[in-house]
Amino acid sequence: MDPQRLQQLLAAVAAGEVSPEEARERLAELPFADLGFAKLDLHRELRSGLPEAVYAEGKQADDLVAICRRVLAAHGRVLVTRLDAAKAAAVRAELPQAVYNERGRVLTLGEPHELAPSAGRRADGPVGDEGTAGEEGTAGEEGTVAVLAAGTSDLGVAEEAAACLAFFGHPVDRLWDVGVAGLHRLLGNLPAVRRARVVVAVAGMDGALPTVVSSLVRVPVVAVPTSVGYGASFGGLAALLTMLNSCAPGVGVVNIDNGYGAAVLASRIARSGAGA
Repeated sequence: MDPQRLQQLLAAVAAGEVSPEEARERLAELPFADLGFAKLDLHRELRSGLPEAVYAEGKQADDLVAICRRVLAAHGRVLVTRLDAAKAAAVRAELPQAVYNERGRVLTLGEPHELAPSAGRRADGPVGDEGTAGEEGTAGEEGTVAVLAAGTSDLGVAEEAAACLAFFGHPVDRLWDVGVAGLHRLLGNLPAVRRARVVVAVAGMDGALPTVVSSLVRVPVVAVPTSVGYGASFGGLAALLTMLNSCAPGVGVVNIDNGYGAAVLASRIARSGAGA
């Protein structure tokens, strides 16, 4: 149960519209719902501000459908990550209202989270719009989260982060193919990067993008190493070590290919910075 629904339930009890016994029934599955093959943490949004995401790898399509139905009933929205196209088709056959982002392997049901105006929601466009590189202003004045992909090969991880951030309610600027091999591409998008409240920088190979970005902006940079690269990149380990050894302060690093984790961290930073 999300905080808004819990508040509505408590208000209904206080107003005499719902009996304490009925309210107890509705709250019986806090803190988790036991489906036998899964114990769903329905209490997580009350604790951390975001509901539990469903990690699809290793799960059967029938399991995913059952989990999605139960989470949807509790929260009114569901986020599924690392979902391949075949399983997504099976889930959408049962839940046709679901939206699937194939590049990011993310499936969503229900409306995105609502953020307070202070958390930076744009008034002039829907959540998740790519946005444009407008004029430079005060860091974070529009409250966007800028997601940067060093190269096209990094787009799967970058799109996972962007899709999750949009689902969390944040306006997102997607800036693709802005790696340091062609620095002019990054500099050409610098106004959009600088107006973000938080930057997520996704890069494989040498993993240098987050360091360069952090040297140019005054906001936190969430660095995401990817497993893209030739043999000596060691499946993203080289990029990970580069990011951990960044000579520019203000860089926080998540695990290799972890676009979802980057989105959660960026969301918490953005909401905390806005007092949300």
